Amino acid sequence: MTDFYSEMTTRNIGFITEAEQQCLKDGAVFVAGVGGMGGAAVQMLVRAGVGKIAIADLDSFEISNLNRQLFAFTDTVDRPKAEVTAEGLKRINLDLALTVLGAEWTEKLDELCAEYSVIINGCDDIPATAQLYRKAKQHGATVIDAYASPLPSVIVVRPTDPRPEERLGYPIKGTDWKAITEEQAAACFMKELEWVMTHSSSHSHVDLTAAAEMAAGKRKRMSFAPMVTTAGCLMAGEALALLMGRKTKTDCRGWFMNTRDAKCERPLPAPIGALKAVIVRRFMQRLLAG
Repeated sequence: MTDFYSEMTTRNIGFITEAEQQCLKDGAVFVAGVGGMGGAAVQMLVRAGVGKIAIADLDSFEISNLNRQLFAFTDTVDRPKAEVTAEGLKRINLDLALTVLGAEWTEKLDELCAEYSVIINGCDDIPATAQLYRKAKQHGATVIDAYASPLPSVIVVRPTDPRPEERLGYPIKGTDWKAITEEQAAACFMKELEWVMTHSSSHSHVDLTAAAEMAAGKRKRMSFAPMVTTAGCLMAGEALALLMGRKTKTDCRGWFMNTRDAKCERPLPAPIGALKAVIVRRFMQRLLAG
């Protein structure tokens, strides 16, 4: 008799080999944040057959999550995201080895990064994300992430790669993550937006007035289901490739998927990027001032 796991994953074979499927069954991934991108990513991992998953989230579902988050339904509003997601994942694979964490996950990063060599970051808290990256480097774990962008994107930060705080010039180098202020976090976010606008056509895909209000903290982050879910699937794809030992061309700088123009947008060469960044900074300053 065919066992449940083999039957569940039988249609994967052909896209991947039996040996690679076994790698997924034996594989382990930690997903920090299971809202939009993280929720989409972890569902893809479990459906692909990853055998061991840890998830963490400290928030509960809100009505505004219904536009994009795969585990958000009218009957899950006000329920903890981690708890609801865990129930959904178990409905896919009863044999899944699943660890569920809430707000305490940041205090368990040493053991999580030691146990899970592949990590997906679906958390939008800058201090917690900075600590996640720092601990991942200490323990030799790879972090898969995405930019705050209106275009789907994906980043793979391996243990020897610079951390985003180093590469993007965040003003928090050497600062304990618990001591990072709201002003510093906001400055980090602006550095990320500068990179996104410099190296992609993101400005063409969003209302810039609304974007300026978001950057100024006057409104919540904008999110749209196709962008969020696609980014989550890209992140899951990179995690699966790592578990199977497949190489991809995604690096710590990442890339953007421009679905409207049907093209992949990669970071500009350094001299051109530096010149455009100056223009982008001036543009952002005028936009925020307006």
